[in-house]
Amino acid sequence: MKRPISRPLIIAFAALTACAMAQAQATRTWVSGVGDDANPCSRTAPCKTFAGAISKTAAGGEISVLDPGGFGAVTITKGVTLDGDGTLAGVLVSGTNGIVVSAGPSDVVILRNLSINGVTGSGLSGIYFTGGGTLIVENCTIYGFSVAGIRMAHNGTGKLVVSNSSITSSGTGVLIESATTKANIQLDHVSIQGSVNGVQANVGFTEIRNSILTMNTGVGVQGNGGTVNIEGCMFTGNANALQSKTKSTIRIANNAFYDNGVAFLSGGGTLLSQGNNRKGNNVGGTGTSVAPTGTITLQ
Repeated sequence: MKRPISRPLIIAFAALTACAMAQAQATRTWVSGVGDDANPCSRTAPCKTFAGAISKTAAGGEISVLDPGGFGAVTITKGVTLDGDGTLAGVLVSGTNGIVVSAGPSDVVILRNLSINGVTGSGLSGIYFTGGGTLIVENCTIYGFSVAGIRMAHNGTGKLVVSNSSITSSGTGVLIESATTKANIQLDHVSIQGSVNGVQANVGFTEIRNSILTMNTGVGVQGNGGTVNIEGCMFTGNANALQSKTKSTIRIANNAFYDNGVAFLSGGGTLLSQGNNRKGNNVGGTGTSVAPTGTITLQ
C-alpha cells in the first residue's frame, strides 16, 4: 500500500520549485543569431529570439545581443531592456506587429539600438505600445509598416520617449491614439520621412524637438484632438507641414518650413506661433479655418 505524501513534504517541494523558477530568470540574458531558445540565455549559451529570452529574464532585467541576427517579434509584459548595442539587432516581421509592449502601469521598458523591419509595408506597427508606465525608444531604426512605425494605444497614463531614432515609409510615423488624455509623448532628434503622416496626435500632450519631418505624403504633424508643442524642427518636402484639427492645439517656435505643399493646413483647431519661425517656397498658403493666433514671421 502506498503511503500518502505528507503535507510538510508537499510544502517543501513547492518552495523548492518556486526557488528554481526564480533562479531560472536572470537579470541579464543574451541572444545570438546562432543561439537556441532551449538554452538558458546566458552569454555562453544564448537564446535565438527575443521571445525565447524574455521568459528567462527577470523583471527589470536586460536582454543583450551578442552578434548580428534577426531575433523575431516579441510581446513585452514586464519592465525590461532590449539592447542591440554594437551589432545588428534585427526584428523582421510580416503581417503582424514587431514589438508589442503591454506591461504593468509602473513598468519601464527600454528598446535600444534595434532595427525593426516591416518588409515593405506588410508589417502592421513596428512598436505597438498598449500598456506600461514608460516606454523609452533610443537609437532605433523603424521602416516599412502599414499602420505606424510607433503606435501608442494606451488606456492609462503612459509616457512615450523617443530619441535619436528614424522612422521611414510607414502609414504614420508616430500614431498617438490612446484612450486617455493624459498620455505624454516626447520626441527628440527623431527623423520621420516617406510616410503618410509623420506624427498624428489624437490625444494627450506631445513635445517634438530638434527633429526632421520630410517627404511625408499627408501631413508632417497633425493635431487631431491633442496638444502638440514643436520647437527647433525642420519641415521640408511634405505635402502639408502642419494641421491643427478640431479640439487640437499646436504651438510652434524656432522651426523651419521649406518646400512643402502647404505650410499650415486648415482644419478647425488652433495654431499658436511665437513669431520666430522661418518659412519659404511653400506652394500653398495658411488655409482659412486655422488662422494662426499670433504671428508667423516669414524670413
